[in-house]
Amino acid sequence: MSDRNDIAIVGIGCLFPGATDLATYWRNIAAGVDGISEVPEGHSWKAEDYYSADPTAPDKTWATRGGFLDRVPFDPVAFGIPPNQLESIDTTQLLSLIVARHALADAGLDPDSGDWDRDRVACIIGITGTQEMAITAGSRLQGPIWRKSMLRCGVNPELVDVIEKDIGNHFPTWTEQTFPGLLGNVVAGRITNRLGLGGTNAVVDAACASSLAAMQYALSDLVAGRSDVVLTGGADCLNDAFMYQCFTRTPAFTKSGDAKPFDAEADGILIGEGIAITACKRLADAERDGDRIYAVIKAIGSSSDGRARSIYAPNPAGQAKALRRAYDAAEVSPATVELVEAHGTGTKAGDVAEITALKEVYREARAEGQWVAMGSVKSQIGHTKSTAGAAGLVKAALALYQRVLPPTAKITQPNPKMGFESSPFYLNTAARPWVRAADHPRRAAVSAFGFGGSNYHAVLEEHAATPVQVMGAAPTELFLLGAASASELRTAARALPGDAPTLAHAARATLGAWVPGQPWVAAFLADDLDQLDARVATILRRLDGGAAGPRDDVWLAEGTGATAPQVAFVFPGQGSQHPHMGATAALRHPELRAALDAADEHFRAAGRGPLSRRMFPPPAYDDERRRDQGEALRATEWAQPAIGAMSVGLLHTLAGFGVSPAAVAGHSYGELVALYAAGALPLDGLLTASRVRGELMSASDTDRGTMAALSGDLDAIEAL
Repeated sequence: MSDRNDIAIVGIGCLFPGATDLATYWRNIAAGVDGISEVPEGHSWKAEDYYSADPTAPDKTWATRGGFLDRVPFDPVAFGIPPNQLESIDTTQLLSLIVARHALADAGLDPDSGDWDRDRVACIIGITGTQEMAITAGSRLQGPIWRKSMLRCGVNPELVDVIEKDIGNHFPTWTEQTFPGLLGNVVAGRITNRLGLGGTNAVVDAACASSLAAMQYALSDLVAGRSDVVLTGGADCLNDAFMYQCFTRTPAFTKSGDAKPFDAEADGILIGEGIAITACKRLADAERDGDRIYAVIKAIGSSSDGRARSIYAPNPAGQAKALRRAYDAAEVSPATVELVEAHGTGTKAGDVAEITALKEVYREARAEGQWVAMGSVKSQIGHTKSTAGAAGLVKAALALYQRVLPPTAKITQPNPKMGFESSPFYLNTAARPWVRAADHPRRAAVSAFGFGGSNYHAVLEEHAATPVQVMGAAPTELFLLGAASASELRTAARALPGDAPTLAHAARATLGAWVPGQPWVAAFLADDLDQLDARVATILRRLDGGAAGPRDDVWLAEGTGATAPQVAFVFPGQGSQHPHMGATAALRHPELRAALDAADEHFRAAGRGPLSRRMFPPPAYDDERRRDQGEALRATEWAQPAIGAMSVGLLHTLAGFGVSPAAVAGHSYGELVALYAAGALPLDGLLTASRVRGELMSASDTDRGTMAALSGDLDAIEAL
């Protein structure tokens, strides 16, 4: 696929375990939140009815955990559905309406507006053939079998009719809506029907690769000009006893109770529910329309395993074929891809096959090095079957949009059989800033493989012109309280946290009420509601005459009037550096990441390799490796430029908040950054001085260079 065929993701809607919206899904991913739970109360089945520790027990399962959607309010009237029809419509159809509506709205297409051409909007969704309504509606038709069994077992014939009716009442009544309500293709059909879309309407079934298969067809619809917008992704709400029986008999379920893709202790999968729908446009159209672009889809490659030993056994050769086709179509080298969202189910055979194919293709592109962060969101939400590819693709798109390398959860020790140490890949276990390479944009890839030998691999790229909008709440919140008197400040403090549902809500309320220039001010940070209570107690103690503690973390201005104090910045010297320093701030603040990008570009141009690799090294799984990473950053040639890059980034971040120093100073190396902050050195001059100074100080005793200090008139010094 050439540039003219690039596709932009301009809107996303999703429902996943523990996440009823896109921002929460990303926040959960970045924080490594575990969305796996026991079968919840009120689900379609109870674990105790089907559980058995004996793996050979018929019609039983040893797996009772998975990824289950939270309850979601659904207003049928809002979609023009009579409430009495709900029992006859599959849950996947209903929830997909909500998600599709969110995706359109996120793309700037108001679902309630008539000012966009609905005839040019298509809907192509990945679905597996079986829907829960088909199973429950079909079960109601087993009455004659129940009757025969009861009569054969001697049940009083007078009770047979009563019992048969009672059992039947556990299943939905057949109506004229049942047939369309149980069909998989009507997931897309109901979206187009209720939202009035006139483009292509279809579903695609490629088992667990269905959503990427659907996306491949959707991209073709856009490239061919049949549609201007396509809603595409996957939908799967089938986590009932039937589906648990399917995976129990394969057998694929973990016996340890947790899915741990690529971990040494991985022993199987857990399944999950989920819906993800993206709104896609041709990139040129999205740029013309000024759309917010999450990521650009360069190409999707596909293949079949062909003849293999089993219909469901993974085949590395077939997977490698799909990978090569994707990179050939995208005209992108795997050597420029820095994030792979793997299929990563947690089965030993599946994970080994996948890493085998990946290593083969990536090593063809680059013979040495370890440059690709790899993971699988299935460790957090389970294997969402037909939605699995879309779940991973949304994760990768958000990673590109947020400029963050997201973590994969539940990795204690990589599986030694997979040879990660000698591969291009490392398992990323913590969110890390994604510093941009100088010679290519940020790129990511996503895999999805399905029963029957269906293999799909997508290649994505950042849209550098789209500004980052940080999603999700910050881990720490700022609180500002102002008042005309000490008694009023005491009252304001006691009102915290009040009935605020979250820390962010409480902080927003105080910042919204803030009026500059008040004589009594309290300012503090808090990480959670418990810490907020502790800060309030400190304010009250101080107002009652208590002395300030050395670390009570509250700034209290007592009757100071409206005069703002002047601020000085002191920049640190060598010794303050450590691996992953400033990572939390870099994940949230584009100004800081831009400074890291500039430092990396400078070092690459100087033939030194990326500075960020020393600042944010791949995860280490033993103390020796962690010590080695610390020692590597302690080397002066890396330590001083790293401190400089971080200091510049923090300086620019504070400037974005309107905070500027009245004076600057530095300790040792920090004097260089102070000169930059004062305007005496340009950024390139600082980067060059930091690099050369570090190199000279790391040189041997016979070649350590000389330091000089000049004192005199500025004009005379500049002349020199």
